[in-house]
Amino acid sequence: RDSPGSGGTAPGAARTAHREATGATLWEGRALIAAVAVAEWSVPALATGLAVVGVAVLARFGLMLVLARRHHRQRNRRRFTWGPPVYEPVSVIVPAYNEKECIANTLHSLAASTHPIEIVVVDDGSTDGTAEIAESLGLPGVRVVRQENAGKSAALNNGVRHASHDIVVMMDGDTVFEPDTVGELVQPFGDERVGAVAGNAKVGNRDTLIGAWQHIEYVMGFNLDRRMYDVLGCMPTIPGAIGAFRRRAVLEVGGMSEDTLAEDTDITIALHRAGWRVVYAEHARAWTEAPASVGQLWRQRYRWSYGTMQALWKHRGSVLDKGPSGRFGRIGMPLVVLFQIVTPVFAPLIDVFTLYAMVFVDFRASLLAWLAVLLVQLLCAAYAFRLDKEKYRYLLMMPLQQIAYRQLMYLVLIHSSVTALTGGRLRWQKLKRTGEVGAPRPGAGPRGWRARTAGGRCRPR
Repeated sequence: RDSPGSGGTAPGAARTAHREATGATLWEGRALIAAVAVAEWSVPALATGLAVVGVAVLARFGLMLVLARRHHRQRNRRRFTWGPPVYEPVSVIVPAYNEKECIANTLHSLAASTHPIEIVVVDDGSTDGTAEIAESLGLPGVRVVRQENAGKSAALNNGVRHASHDIVVMMDGDTVFEPDTVGELVQPFGDERVGAVAGNAKVGNRDTLIGAWQHIEYVMGFNLDRRMYDVLGCMPTIPGAIGAFRRRAVLEVGGMSEDTLAEDTDITIALHRAGWRVVYAEHARAWTEAPASVGQLWRQRYRWSYGTMQALWKHRGSVLDKGPSGRFGRIGMPLVVLFQIVTPVFAPLIDVFTLYAMVFVDFRASLLAWLAVLLVQLLCAAYAFRLDKEKYRYLLMMPLQQIAYRQLMYLVLIHSSVTALTGGRLRWQKLKRTGEVGAPRPGAGPRGWRARTAGGRCRPR
């Protein structure tokens, strides 16, 4: 016990400083201690996760650059050939449901094809006069097949049944081809092992901010990926906007399946499992109308993400297969799962941790790390734009794309994952089209032709 005047703490003051907490104060203290404990555990865990994801993403970028360069050099060698040139006519199948704004542009672009084709328009129960517009154009080689509304897969299968030729090209009713697109697309069939070919889908309506963001995504995220997957022999998806198939290969795997909402991914994996080779034709370009609003984009990507998960789950047995099927199961499927599902699902946590580090740890180091990753992405995008001969000015929008557009894609994927885990069902969703993407001349880009959509004539401007 301290004596008076000794400078010690008085007994009353000690009791006041160390009184026992009760009630709300007790729970506030416990909550604070728990929060500190969680922070002490989670911050190192998030830092480790950030490092692992960062290394994986950078490794993927490096792999894409190396393999994309290899793909480009192989396919653009002066003496490169797939085999005997393919000159025989092919059937182009155009599934259409309420495409009155776009169908005339689509058919006029096909009519200008330098490769001999027949055009089979399968009207899937349209209520807006799509079939009538197609017939009224009076274009040679165009047949219109009507069916009750049954969905895109059923329309494509109906088109395959009506096709007269051994090679079928499938496209969307809102897409336009360049005159030499079909000829470029079918040349890989000179190799008898090739069962399907993916074309180069490009965004036509890229003048808006959201269109420009999708343009960057298509050139970098889709086409650079396809070059990589082509070299690895495990292409996961032939785009619905532009793809070509051997008719017998499609029939061999049972046609376009209605089991998933990503019929393009489903048929591609099925062809791998049947032993066919799937390749990418970079010079076969198609111009498609991308969603013009956030709501339309959300619905499209939600369906894509959910359908891809369905297709991967459906074909999970390929992991144990041999040959092309096993190659996809053990190389392609893990890459798709890791970089199109797992990493994006957890990416928002990494972004949150980056912000936390900027505020509470080291702002300068965290900002430099984020800028370094952005620089690597810019370099990859610039190389992809160079390969596709695109204008670099769109890359000025990439920093904003990484901040805003990427977060939207994360949320879409999380939404799709929750739907898949809870066993929810997602119906096919028709997007609203404007028909603003006209048929281009070779090398002229999507604005090379001006078109009237309701039976008018496309003319160069």
